[in-house]
Amino acid sequence: MTKIKGAHAILPQKQAMDARLLPYAEKQAPRYTSYPSAPHFGGGVDGARYAQWLGALAPGAALALYIHVPYCKRICWYCGCNTSAEHAGDAEAYAATLLKEIALVSSRTRVKQVAEIHWGGGTPNVLSPHLFDAIMAALGSAFALKPPFSHAIEMDPRSLTRDHVRAYAAAGVNRASLGVQTFAPHVQEMIGRVQPFEQVARAVDELRSAGITAISFDLMYGLPGQTQSDLMETLSRTVTIAPDRVALFGYAHVPWFKSRQRAIAVGELPGAAARFDMAAEAKAFLTAQGYEAIGMDHFAKVGDPMALAARAGTLHRNFQGYVASRTDALIGLGPSAISALPQGYAQNDPAVPGWRRAVDTGVLPIVRGHRLSEDDRLRARIIERLMCDFKIDLADFGGRSAFAAERAMLAPLAADGLVEIKGNHLSIPEPMRPFCRLVAQAFDAYTATAQYSRSV
Repeated sequence: MTKIKGAHAILPQKQAMDARLLPYAEKQAPRYTSYPSAPHFGGGVDGARYAQWLGALAPGAALALYIHVPYCKRICWYCGCNTSAEHAGDAEAYAATLLKEIALVSSRTRVKQVAEIHWGGGTPNVLSPHLFDAIMAALGSAFALKPPFSHAIEMDPRSLTRDHVRAYAAAGVNRASLGVQTFAPHVQEMIGRVQPFEQVARAVDELRSAGITAISFDLMYGLPGQTQSDLMETLSRTVTIAPDRVALFGYAHVPWFKSRQRAIAVGELPGAAARFDMAAEAKAFLTAQGYEAIGMDHFAKVGDPMALAARAGTLHRNFQGYVASRTDALIGLGPSAISALPQGYAQNDPAVPGWRRAVDTGVLPIVRGHRLSEDDRLRARIIERLMCDFKIDLADFGGRSAFAAERAMLAPLAADGLVEIKGNHLSIPEPMRPFCRLVAQAFDAYTATAQYSRSV
C-alpha cells in the first residue's frame, strides 16, 4: 500500500465562506444527473412506449447497461438510494427475476453491442459469486460483451470476500467503486456505517492483487458530527491508498424522501458555511496531492480517462454522475433503474413486488418516465455543459435573445460573482463552481415544483 509521507502536514490554508454567499448555499437545486430530473417524470411512459423506443434503436448503436441491486446487508442512515435490508432468499429471488428481465429487454431490441456495464444499488456484492456469475452468463447470452468495454461495480468493503473478487476479475470487471464516506469512527457511528480503515485498505489490496486496479472512492462531507478536521483526516488516509478517482459528495439530507434519514438529528449536521469550507479545503488538499478537480464533486489522477475527458471538453453526466464517454442508449435493469434513450427516460417500478409481477407476465416493468421535447434536449445540453465545463456560449444554442428570461434570472448571481456574463458567453469562476447547480437551474423549465437537496 502506497504511503504519502507527511500527509497530515500538507493541509492547505483554511478557506472561509463569504457571508454574502450563505443564502445561495442554502438554496435547493437538482443534481442534474438527468434533465428533466427524476422528480418530474410522469406516467406518460409505460412498458409499451419503452418497447417502441428499444425497437427504434439502430442495430449498430452502443449500449451501456446499468444493473440495480436493491438490497444491502445493513441500511446506513445517510443513504438516499433505492434499497432495503436483505432477508433470507431475497438475493436469489431478485436474481431469478433479473434473468427474465434481461431476456425480455434483449428481445425488444436489435442492439447487442455493450460498451459499458455498471452495477449499482444498494450493494451489488450482496449477490453471491454464484448469482453474479449466473447474471453475467445471462448478459453474455443476450448481448455482445466483447472487450474492451468498461465494467464497473459498486461495493461495500464490509461484505466483500475473496470469492467476490475472483468472480469480478474473471468477469472482466475493471473498475471498483468503494463506498467509504468517512474514516472518522464517531461519524461512522452516527450514520450507521462502521468500517475501519484497515478493512477498506485490505479490500483495495485484494482487488489490485486480482488485477482490478482502477479504484474509486465515494466520500462525503456535511455528515452529522463531522468537522473539517475529520474530513481532512479521512482525505489524508485516502491518499495513502491512492484511488484513481475520488467522488466527494455533499450529504443530502432529504428525510421527506428517505425516512431512514430521520435517524440523523438535524442539529448534528454542519451548517451551510461549514459545508462550503469543507468542500473548499478538501479540493485544495486533493489537487495538491496530484488529483484533478472534475466537475463539481469528482477528482481524478492526471492520466485517468475522466481527467482526459474533462480536459478535452468531452466529459458527460448521467445517472451514475460524471462519466468519461457517452453511449447511444443506457438500459436500466432491476427495480427503480432508469433507462435513457434518444426519445426519453423510462423508469422501472421501484417496488420489488411490482417489478417482479410485471417481468413474470412478460411486461417491461416501466411505471413512469419522460418523453423529451426539442426544448428539453436543448436545455439538457446547456445544463450538461455548465455542469461539466462551467461555461457555455449561448450562440451555440440560439443566442442571448433566445434566453432573455434566463439571463434575467442569472443577473443577481452575476452581481454576486457566481457567474460571469459577457455577451453570449457564460462562465462560472473557479471559486464559485460549488454553486454550478444554481447557475444551471436558471435554464431548468421544471424546477419550481419539487424539493431538492441544498446546493452546497
